Amino acid sequence: MLTNYNCIAIVYTKMYNIFRKKVDNMASKTANLYIRIEPDVKEKAEIILSKLGISSSNAINMFYNQIILQNGLPFDVKIPNEPLCVDKLSKEEFEEEINKGIRDMNEGNVKSSKEVFDSIKKDYNL
Repeated sequence: MLTNYNCIAIVYTKMYNIFRKKVDNMASKTANLYIRIEPDVKEKAEIILSKLGISSSNAINMFYNQIILQNGLPFDVKIPNEPLCVDKLSKEEFEEEINKGIRDMNEGNVKSSKEVFDSIKKDYNL
């Protein structure tokens, strides 16, 4: 004859076994990843992730899944465009840049100031 205590014990035992199996399956289906990262980068990223409600672990898992889906990094890896710094040019390099500008103007390769400023804002994330 089953009493209330026996039923509770059976249900508790079954729930414990189900929970234990889920935990065991989760543990066997994960791998550890140890990385080194600059402390300020980690802190800034974790602040943003926290606002989004995403843990660092989940973010890294999402990143790895995107690598798989994209068959590569999910963003462009390139050297950012550096603005030309006149101070760093030799006299010959400066004259060559001026001559390029004159050639472009003579060939009709010109843009409006709005197009130029829009392009600068886009290229330098301004």
